[in-house]
Amino acid sequence: MSSLEPAPLRRISRPLALFGLTALGILLFWWRLGAPIALPPAPPGAGHTLQCVSYAPFRGSQSPLVAGTHISVEQIDGDLAQLSKLTGCARNYSVEFGLDQIPAVAKKHGMKVMQGIWLSSDAAKNAGQIVQTVALTKQFPDVIESVIVGNEVLLRGEMSTADLVATIRNVKSQVTKPVTYADVWEFWLRNPELAGAVDFITIHILPYWEDFPIPVEDAASHVNAIRQRVAAAFPGKEIVIGEFGWPSQGRMREGALPSPVDQARALSDVGQLAAREKFRMNVIEAYDQPWKRALEGTVGGHWGVIDSATGAFKFRLGEPVSNHPNWRWHALSGIALAGLVFAAAWRGSRGRHAPLLGWPDWIAVAAMALVPGAVIGWAVALAPVESLGLGGWLRSLTMLALAFLAPVAASAAVTSGRSVPGFAAVLAYADQRERDRLTLALGLMLVVLAVVAMQVALGLVFDPRYKDFPFAPLTAATAPFLALALLRGGQQLGGRWFGRAAAETAIGGLLAGSAFYIAINETFANWQSLWLCAALLALAVTLARAPAGRS
Repeated sequence: MSSLEPAPLRRISRPLALFGLTALGILLFWWRLGAPIALPPAPPGAGHTLQCVSYAPFRGSQSPLVAGTHISVEQIDGDLAQLSKLTGCARNYSVEFGLDQIPAVAKKHGMKVMQGIWLSSDAAKNAGQIVQTVALTKQFPDVIESVIVGNEVLLRGEMSTADLVATIRNVKSQVTKPVTYADVWEFWLRNPELAGAVDFITIHILPYWEDFPIPVEDAASHVNAIRQRVAAAFPGKEIVIGEFGWPSQGRMREGALPSPVDQARALSDVGQLAAREKFRMNVIEAYDQPWKRALEGTVGGHWGVIDSATGAFKFRLGEPVSNHPNWRWHALSGIALAGLVFAAAWRGSRGRHAPLLGWPDWIAVAAMALVPGAVIGWAVALAPVESLGLGGWLRSLTMLALAFLAPVAASAAVTSGRSVPGFAAVLAYADQRERDRLTLALGLMLVVLAVVAMQVALGLVFDPRYKDFPFAPLTAATAPFLALALLRGGQQLGGRWFGRAAAETAIGGLLAGSAFYIAINETFANWQSLWLCAALLALAVTLARAPAGRS
């Protein structure tokens, strides 16, 4: 830059150039993430259809766990009108909650039904289910093609094998349709006496939920191996896959990633396998079931091939699929946040006592803009997906607020000569507390961030099975503090700070220890876990460089 150029232009050239590069980086990041992924062609002869799909109509606040829930015939009619474009067969699980209306509506839309009887430890309720199902089977013999007596009742431990066999034989004596029982494949191998009571064997194979989770690229070979294993144990019996599916949202389990792309790939690969090997397969499930989130976390509510919130198909078999179809909006929101970060930094640099800024300062600002800007759209998109109940929403909204505010405040701190404040800036006695508003705000954000991070980390240490990895908002909130700490952490401003920060050191140690445990427990195949652990370690480093307050 020529020395003859006006001073204001020289002062603004660095931030403008870095903002341009930051915006480009955010755009390229989302362009890459949002690119549609090409999938294998649809199963031969299948077009865009599936053999059979599990249908549960519960939407929004509707739940089979709530007494008095009743699904209207109009809702079922609308669902099956849409579902009939995807499949000619629906599997249901019960005749309660208005689900006894399904066969009549299915007949209207030219669909077949695998009629389920929900068995539990309640003998009286079981008897009522059987009476209704037998009546439906006789009323709709051209619609109901088979009867499934019980679903995973052995897995839940609600019936003995002997009682289940007796119940199956009782139903079989009253209907002319083929009768079966459905459970996870291991329970058929553990209870071989069931085979003599059924006309065909219905097994559930869910690679995501296996004790050792199966990544999507191995799902079809896993299904094939399990099916052959069960067939070898029960020669002469048809083996039907009563449930196979893949979630589209939620936490990774080792290398098994819930996503629309992986869901489409899993159904495509196993659908092709079923076409080649000529076996029957039912996909779980038609619509997302929000009520399952209370039992299985985020992932439990996102097994549907149709989004229950929008009513749209998540993908079309054989067509390219994007995990982030709204990536352009995510990119624009990230660039807008980056603009706010640079604007705050520029304003801070214009202050009366602002230091002379060099490239390291502006590079730190660029980092505070780039990292949060890249992931803020992701964090916003995941917030409603991962938030359940008041506590879940409170945590998500807190992290989102930190993700937006921390980079703006930290960038202003860089260019106005401030450092990372310790907890004492906020929590000390009134006469020792920090008076500077920006430093006080940064200190408050750091305290809240540490508390939220501990809650996340300890949850994943002690009760991880259904916990999500909120890597995006935690990264957006932590990165600005780390950049500020690396640039000016531990400085003693005006003699106010001295010594080591005991609370910050203890919390940092807890976060670091938790990060190492989580990474090992979740395995290195889980990139969501590794990303979150990196954010926890970054926060631990930040806290280690925070100055202490007065003794």
